[in-house]
Amino acid sequence: MSHDDYPTDRPAVVTCGLPYANGDLHIGHLRTYVGGDVYSRALDRLGQETAFVSGSDMHGTPVAVNAEQEGVSPEAFALDWHERYAETFPKFNVEFDNYGHTHDETNTALTQDLVRDLDEAGHLYEKEIMVAYDPVDDQYLPDRYVEGTCPYCGAHARGDECDEGCQRHLEPGEVEDPESTITGNPAEYRERTHQFFAVSEFADYLSDFLDRLEGTSNARNQPREWIEQGLQDWCITRDMDWGIDLPGENPQDLVLYVWVDAPIEYIASTKQYSERVGADAFDWEAAWKEGASDEHPEGGEIVHVIGRDIIQHHTIFWPAMLEATDHAEPRAVMASGFVTLDGKGFSTSRDRAVWADEYLDEGFHPDPLRYYLATNGGFQQDVDFSWEKFAERVNTELVGTVGNFLYRSLLFAHRNYEDGPDADAPSDDVAARIDEAVDEFAAAVNDYSVRALGDAVTDLARYGNEYIQRNEPWKLVDEEPAEAEQVIYDCVALAKAIAVLFEPLAPEKSERLWAQLGEPGTVHEATVEAAREGPAGDLSEPTELFEQVEDERVADLNEKLEARVAEAESDDADDEGGADDESGADDEGDEPDATDDTDMTDIEPISDDRIGFEQFQELDIRVGRIEAAEGIEGADDLVELTVDLGAETRTIVAGLKQLHEVEELPDTKVIVLANMEKAELFGVESNGMVLAAGEDADLLTTYEDAAPGTKVK
Repeated sequence: MSHDDYPTDRPAVVTCGLPYANGDLHIGHLRTYVGGDVYSRALDRLGQETAFVSGSDMHGTPVAVNAEQEGVSPEAFALDWHERYAETFPKFNVEFDNYGHTHDETNTALTQDLVRDLDEAGHLYEKEIMVAYDPVDDQYLPDRYVEGTCPYCGAHARGDECDEGCQRHLEPGEVEDPESTITGNPAEYRERTHQFFAVSEFADYLSDFLDRLEGTSNARNQPREWIEQGLQDWCITRDMDWGIDLPGENPQDLVLYVWVDAPIEYIASTKQYSERVGADAFDWEAAWKEGASDEHPEGGEIVHVIGRDIIQHHTIFWPAMLEATDHAEPRAVMASGFVTLDGKGFSTSRDRAVWADEYLDEGFHPDPLRYYLATNGGFQQDVDFSWEKFAERVNTELVGTVGNFLYRSLLFAHRNYEDGPDADAPSDDVAARIDEAVDEFAAAVNDYSVRALGDAVTDLARYGNEYIQRNEPWKLVDEEPAEAEQVIYDCVALAKAIAVLFEPLAPEKSERLWAQLGEPGTVHEATVEAAREGPAGDLSEPTELFEQVEDERVADLNEKLEARVAEAESDDADDEGGADDESGADDEGDEPDATDDTDMTDIEPISDDRIGFEQFQELDIRVGRIEAAEGIEGADDLVELTVDLGAETRTIVAGLKQLHEVEELPDTKVIVLANMEKAELFGVESNGMVLAAGEDADLLTTYEDAAPGTKVK
């Protein structure tokens, strides 16, 4: 890999975390796949040679359990879901260059080869460990057959993960008070021989790797705590029948842990792509193997787009495996936040979700959802979906800003200039503004910010609306026809630039715009240089690209959702306590669905202790605007903020580094407790407190445009 700005002359591979072949997809799952597709397309627009790959995660306990319940083989069960995912992603314009699965021959062979390499290099060893066992049912219980208490934070944990607490990876035997998830029987621990990967040997390498790693700050910062606490070696085998067999002597018929073969699918899928298009078109070995390319012996540019609950696997286990076997290390990890629904977690068992197919069945186009998921907050921040918020973003930004400029400009051009407006080139100011938008687009790619990609387009459309309104070509067309024609030529040039730069977020709508502009070929092959060129084609009569979402439609959608949730909860209550059945793609090797049936039951009760109005008045709470933000060296969580409070500017230290993109904090409106006592943290004096909600530090802000310094009453 390199650390040069994109585009580089190395092959790039963009991957998305594997969806677990175990249930329907909803829009919470789609966030990372849309984000990966947007980022891959943006690299293409810059001229970067890029392969976009993923695949279905077929192995692991939940597949085996659910297949048994349905009376089919695990392979048949997982393949059915794999085929559904392969059909669903293109419906949202998520176009993988290759979409495989972990049970195919390519991944099986590569996985066993890599494990043999680990063994031959002396990185694997056998160890006797305690494995959960159900004495009543007489069976060993791998991973997700076990639930109990996390030994680190005391929260509920499933076999290999503290999923409701600290989110640490848990080794077999660590869960306290174990129970069988199959029978509910108390489990006991018995000794078994398993294979371990000596991850602890790579602590120094991993620390240096995180210093080099690009992407979102949570992917760089979160793993440091695990390294500082001391890395534990990793058990890479499991007691079950479904999975890839441990190569070599295997007297206990162990299979490899799902997190061994899942990331290797990234390599397998890239290899399958190369085999299909030829190594001259894309060389998978040059991208993934150190030394495979004389020109770039370090390998290519590997970018992983994942959910934040699998950061540890992609920044600790996976790079250690790659380093140990002479593969290229990832250049970047982009870890997304979760998606909530009206401020609450998705619940697949209670049907509290907006399903992927449901969104399309309602007649919505995929591109507005892509835009909403990609641009609603920084990539590592949580996104709250509601039909009201969705409608507001569509109506205000896509219809009111982008669509309004394109339609009014192209309609005027079509009606007044049969063969398109004629001019030598865009005017200097417009050409400079297009250049600025292209630079913003390139900066967004190099900052790994899909939101900034959208901002570059909407800001350019906003400029276009101001430009056409300021120059009023409808008044000039009779009195100053040459000037009017230049103005409209400029507007069509802006529309062409928008088509190119908007392609990653709205590929189908951008292609339609490209056709309306009469441009040759397809916008999917146009690079950002095409955005700088003036329009070339004959204009066709335009149609509006985006449709308004009416209030009545929103009310109808909310009514359907509420009725469905109520029915599911009623069925759940009738089912003798309502056993929870999370069937979203949210287990090993997957993308998070941010939903582990969270119904906000873990919210702290409201305090019975009351304060008087006079005590409240003693709190000086003000609106502030963050002017600058910088991480504090040596502190995992702390950020030094410069905050404008109207009457003065203050330095405030806040624990936001792992939960927000630090570079995206400037210009954010915040609420500040201004008369908080000063405190010195890591050598920086903090003069106030920024208020935020919950463990994810959801920053409090204002609904309207209250100025900095405004007092909260």
